[in-house]
Amino acid sequence: MSAEAADREAATSSRPCTPPQTSWFEFLLEEALLEQHLQKPTPDPPPVQLIVQFLEQASKPSVNEQNQVQPPPDNKRNRILKLLALKVAAHLRWDLDVLEKSLSVPVLNMLLNELLCISKVPPGTKHVDVDLSSLPPTTAMAIILYNRWAIRTIVQSSFPVKQAKPGPPQLNVMSQMQQEKELTENILKVLKEQAADSILVLEGALKLNKDLYVHTIRTLDLLAMEPGMVNGETESSTAGLKITAEEIQCQVCYDLGAIYFQQGSTNAAVHQNAKEKFFKTKELVAKNGSSSLHFTIDEERLAGYCQACGILTSSSDDASQQATPYSQIHSCMKSGNYQDLVKIFLEDNVTLSLPVQFRQSVLRELFRRAQQGSDALDEVCFKVCVCNTVCDVLQEQTIDIRFCQLFLKPNKEKIDFLLEVCSRSINLETASEELKRKMAAFLKNLCLGLEDLQLVFMVSSHELFIKLLKDDERKLLVDQMRKRSSRINLCTKPVTSFYDIPASASVNIGQLEHQLILSVDPRRIRQILIELHGMTSERQFWTVSNKWEVPNVYGNVILGIKDSLTRDLVYILMAKGLHCCAIKDFVHAKQLFAACLELVTEFSPKLRQVMLNEMLLLDIYTHEAGPGASGERPPSDLISRVRGYLEMRVPDIPLRQVIAEECVAFLLNWCENEYLTMQVPLPLVQTNPYVKLGQLLAATCKELPGPKESRRTAKDLWEVVVQICSVSNQHKRGSDGRVSLIKHRESTLGIMYRSELLSFIKKLREPLVLTTILSLFVKLHNVREDIVNDIAAEHISIWPSSIPNLQSVDFEAVAVTVKELVSYALTINANNHFWLIIQADIYFATNQYSAALHYYLQAGAVCSDFFNKMVPPDVYTDQVIKRMIKCCSFLNCHTQVAILCQFLREVDYKTAFKALQEQNSHDAMDSYYEYIWDVTILEYLTYLHHKRGETDKRQIAIKAIGQTELNASNPEEVLQLAAQRRKKKFLQAMAKLYF
Repeated sequence: MSAEAADREAATSSRPCTPPQTSWFEFLLEEALLEQHLQKPTPDPPPVQLIVQFLEQASKPSVNEQNQVQPPPDNKRNRILKLLALKVAAHLRWDLDVLEKSLSVPVLNMLLNELLCISKVPPGTKHVDVDLSSLPPTTAMAIILYNRWAIRTIVQSSFPVKQAKPGPPQLNVMSQMQQEKELTENILKVLKEQAADSILVLEGALKLNKDLYVHTIRTLDLLAMEPGMVNGETESSTAGLKITAEEIQCQVCYDLGAIYFQQGSTNAAVHQNAKEKFFKTKELVAKNGSSSLHFTIDEERLAGYCQACGILTSSSDDASQQATPYSQIHSCMKSGNYQDLVKIFLEDNVTLSLPVQFRQSVLRELFRRAQQGSDALDEVCFKVCVCNTVCDVLQEQTIDIRFCQLFLKPNKEKIDFLLEVCSRSINLETASEELKRKMAAFLKNLCLGLEDLQLVFMVSSHELFIKLLKDDERKLLVDQMRKRSSRINLCTKPVTSFYDIPASASVNIGQLEHQLILSVDPRRIRQILIELHGMTSERQFWTVSNKWEVPNVYGNVILGIKDSLTRDLVYILMAKGLHCCAIKDFVHAKQLFAACLELVTEFSPKLRQVMLNEMLLLDIYTHEAGPGASGERPPSDLISRVRGYLEMRVPDIPLRQVIAEECVAFLLNWCENEYLTMQVPLPLVQTNPYVKLGQLLAATCKELPGPKESRRTAKDLWEVVVQICSVSNQHKRGSDGRVSLIKHRESTLGIMYRSELLSFIKKLREPLVLTTILSLFVKLHNVREDIVNDIAAEHISIWPSSIPNLQSVDFEAVAVTVKELVSYALTINANNHFWLIIQADIYFATNQYSAALHYYLQAGAVCSDFFNKMVPPDVYTDQVIKRMIKCCSFLNCHTQVAILCQFLREVDYKTAFKALQEQNSHDAMDSYYEYIWDVTILEYLTYLHHKRGETDKRQIAIKAIGQTELNASNPEEVLQLAAQRRKKKFLQAMAKLYF
């Protein structure tokens, strides 16, 4: 059988059983029409999708008679389809930019493999092993084209790709997409493995230095002819589309530069290779242009590559690159030379050569480094941010939120630098009127945003400010500043300048909401809300942040406002003001409340009174945290406003309980006992539990120095507190018929809950008031029948000594309250010896003996200059000394017990001798003998050590007895002085041990 017959039979036998969709006649007709279309003088480019269709048809698997899937047959039909795909690519002049945009990786891989096959590249041969100079021009060009595509595909795969938005799920489509994804990954894996070979092939192509040819439609037709007619013209040096040597070098250098640049992220030395290739490309583009019949170089992308390589590989021999701002900034960031970095930004504010995005990226990097713990970078961040902000102003860009955050607390140094940057960024002699107007507006807004008048004066008196603003503008600005800085008269209508602020152009809703969350400037908040409501009327912007919380009593009124913009503005201003109060940022809280007051005055008397109440509370907080903390009395008008609030009788005004609580605590802390006792209206006492409690506390404190008979108010206060600490008992019959008693801890028997009472007491700072309420709870604690160890307290005798219904009091809650109150009182004054004794007694009662000794010793130390003076007898009473003795005994410090027995008014020899008999002592024993001044105890020690045969310790005791100052015949003053000196040394030694 001849070769032709065998071919025909093979083609026939491998044809699929199912008939094709079109006849052979129609198929060949389509081919002829396509060829005619491609041969028109000025054809419209055929759709690249034809390549996909031809290759898909040619690569379809066949099914044999046994219904088994077979690889696509190599028959005439499939060869024609592949040839048609190659013809379409040839018509597009093998432009990889066009092909890559429209064809997937698997399709383009198939197309270029067909090109290699038809170009007579030996199958299975590694391209790196082939000498390109010995191959026909079209064959060499096919190899170069394939390897260029290989490294371009590797580079492209390293870029992030935005995922397409998925449509409705379709199983067949998803399956095809998954198959294509897996196929692409497999091809990429092979290409990456062969990347080094592809680079070597292209490096070799650069050395060819001769013109090459790429297949055209005509050469492809010649190749499709009979074998005898092929090897003539197609393998000659003139067949196909001519590609000059410089064009080849240009495109190969660009592609090699891209792969080298990508590899440079892990190998810095490779960046130098990339730099050489890109700069070579740049030279060739400058000589021949960026476009040719065969390819196009993206000049902007090339410039970016050159710029990046110039920075990353900057060297001393490349002066032109070193001189660029980019390379200088990179060098400064790398070496940490931040002073020069700021200078570069300052200089660029004049030329404006650096893109805004690049400036922002440098600032972000500086902030990142600062957050990692480099405090020295805070100033650099501020300076670079200021340079960027002035640059944004000159270019009419939105001012970055970082600048607003860094300028929340301006100072003289910050203002100085800002003015310096502004002065150096604009040349008034050559600047346009537009630039001058922008800078003037920026400086004017800066003045309006400053609270400190000294800082405002710094700006307004600067030479640049005076030159940019006319006299009338400066005068108008001064008037605005006066209105803004004047105190708001709470009885008159505020000025309406808050309404005269123009809103700026709108920006993205997400950015505006972010700025709305961060901003604490009421003018800026209003601006943002106007812009947001201009974009959409469906949103409720007071719900943007779940951190914005307004008390329910206010929320119901605010959310009833009909106008959505006003509702959002009032709610957000109040929520932000309350938040600033909570974090003690009283300056911004006042600004926010003042703006809110100004807003609601126009339409709601009810909300106006609410804001006046909140501003009163804010003024109380401000004074207590500021001048009040150092003991300065509040101004008389503040005291008058507090009284006015308590006496207020405006109906239907929502009130917060905390304001009344703070007002009463404020009056008690500043000893306004006369007003609370005598001048408070009776209806107010009957309706407000805090006023009633404050009145009783004030009256009790006022009567403390008086006789016992005048302490009726103390009894009244006692009864009120006992009722608050009482529990309500309920009887419940169980399933077994028994009656059980249920106790409710937080009962409603008293004028307030115990937790509310405790919260109120923790707002008090006046020592006498705290001592009074503390002694009341201590007495209440001691009243229990099962109490073993009483707690001592000052003024404890003024309280009743019994309770009619003892079972009704929740003594567990009382004990917890006493502990919390003592802990709080010691935060107010850690050196109050009476409070320290109470704390020590609590620890003693709960068997915490080491902690008890700590506080007993601390109480003595604070009132005796660390025991250099005598501890007052009302501090170290016999009861306190006995408890210290018990603590030492329980801690097995028996020698300390014996020494403390001397401190009692009558020395307790029995306890001392018993303690000295103990041999298992945890203290320093004989080293304490020098602190004993009672001769009887020393003589007993001498006898005891002699009896035990402890000669060394006996000698120490004899030496202590033999001191002349302990001689019984000495005057009483000498003996007392000797005792006092030993007390001092012993207590100091104990303090060092337990502190």
